[in-house]
Formats: sequence, structure tokens, C-alpha cells
Amino acid sequence: MHFAARCRYRFGKGGERGGRDVAEIVSLAEAVARSIHDGDTVAMEGFTHLIPHAAGHEVIRQRRRELTLIRMTPDVIYDQMIGAGCARKLVFSWGGNPGVGSLHRFRDAVEHSWPGPLQLEEHSHAGMANRYVAGASGLPFAVLRGYSGTSLAQHAPNIAEIACPFTGETLTAVAALRPDVTVIHAQRADRAGNVQFWGITGVQKEAVLAARQSVVTVEEIVDVLDPRPGAVVLPSWTVGYVAAVPGGAHPSYALGYSSRDNDFYIAWDAISKDRDTFSRWLDEHVHGAGPAARVAPDRALSGGGTQ
Repeated sequence: MHFAARCRYRFGKGGERGGRDVAEIVSLAEAVARSIHDGDTVAMEGFTHLIPHAAGHEVIRQRRRELTLIRMTPDVIYDQMIGAGCARKLVFSWGGNPGVGSLHRFRDAVEHSWPGPLQLEEHSHAGMANRYVAGASGLPFAVLRGYSGTSLAQHAPNIAEIACPFTGETLTAVAALRPDVTVIHAQRADRAGNVQFWGITGVQKEAVLAARQSVVTVEEIVDVLDPRPGAVVLPSWTVGYVAAVPGGAHPSYALGYSSRDNDFYIAWDAISKDRDTFSRWLDEHVHGAGPAARVAPDRALSGGGTQ
């Protein structure tokens, strides 16, 4: 199904990869410096767990600007990136601090243009998922029955009504998502750059295959990817860069490696409400830190492996 994605990487718009057919294993700082540039469209996916927080922080440290950020459920990591001034536009289907409340930096940007104005493009979850699938499949758009009875089409581009050529039924078309860069976090990669992740896999696979370039942070690099029930393996030719960042999903979790830091999500509400408090937190915990400062995973949960 995703042969078109492979062709894009090797022959078409994947030319940005410099002719490489396999992933490179590099540091996180190098992966971000090589792949993400001012003005890019960047997707960072991961649902509930495997959220690429460390990569988001590296984007902040490298002071990327004017990014179009894509995420089905923008939560704390995008709140931080928006507050840090990285974003000019957000393409999304839901936004909030899960189980806690609002994203205050997101809200401040929308309501008061601080630290700058933020454009919004809102979709349904089904619409966003289908847009990724279309991009991964090399198609210009996806078709679904969603959006009927809503006003989203009046407020967002990339949504159009079409008539089924076979039945005449009115359906909704949504334009394919093709990010410049997709970033995900995964449990493991091998030394050839093949990536393995399991648990709630969300749209990570589709987001990577839809993108022109990709960065994957992993808990560990191993010699062999042993089979795991329900695991997804991304072949190395679909991945641009792999970086070993243990704890790179914190405060979310990586199934089998770490637990969700619920206290952080609660604390974030107060930190993010006030601009000065947020700025101090950013200076101390992002600009003043690096990937090595990530919260270490519980290695007892990992099931072993060689880093």
C-alpha cells in the first residue's frame, strides 16, 4: 500500500535525503539541525505514549521559527513549542492538557498573539488520520463521510465536498498531509536504522511514510529487533535519522520502558498560565539542558537490549 511512499523517498521528493537509502544514526542535535529548518511543516506524532518531547525541546533549543506544526492531539509539547515562539500555524484536531485542562501558551497565542500570532487549521480526528493515510499512499486526497453537519469546511482549507462518481452520494474530501519532516519516538532501533515500536501506535507509521524526511528518537539501539506482539517496524529506507534518547518521551511514557509522569502534567497547568513563570521554566529546563538531561527510563521495564 505504501509503495508510493518508497518511491517518493528514493526517486521523487525524497531527493532531499541526499540519495541515501537507509537511516543515519546520529545525535538528536545533529538530526534536528540537518532536517528541520525555519518555515518547515513539521508533524510530531505519538498518542498517549511515545510523544517526542525531547525532539521538541531540541527544536526549541535550536530556535527554529515560522514552523507549521501538525499533530492530531497537540498537548504539552506543542504548548511549549508555541510558547517558545517556534510556530506560526497549527494544524490539529484536538488540543488540551490531557486530564488537566487548557493549554495556556496555545490559548495566549490565539487570544493575545503572544509570543506571536498563531494561525489555526482545525479538523476532526478521522479527517487528520485519513489525510496522513493519503499522504503515505501517494494520493492527493482522502474521502470520508465525516464533516457532514459541521461548519469546519467553512473555517478551514483543505476540505471539500465531492460527489461519488458511482452513486452520486455527497462525500467529504480532505487534502493529503505531506509534512516536510515527521518526528516520532519509538522503543527501539537496530544498528541498520530499522525502527520498532509497540503499544498504542496511533498514526506514527502513516505520518512517517507521508513525510519527505523523518527523525526518530528511540529508547535504545539494539543488535536485533526481536518480535513483539502488535509491533510496527519501519524499515530503515523510510527513516531519515535515528537518535538514541532514553527517556525522550517524558513526561509521556514509552511502554515497557517508562511510566507516565502524571505529576508533571498537573504541574504544567500552573507553570504555563503565567508568561514569566513559563519563560523561567523554559530557560532552566530546555535552554539550560540537553538530551542527556532527560529523565532516565526504568531499565527494569525494558526487557534488556544493548545500547
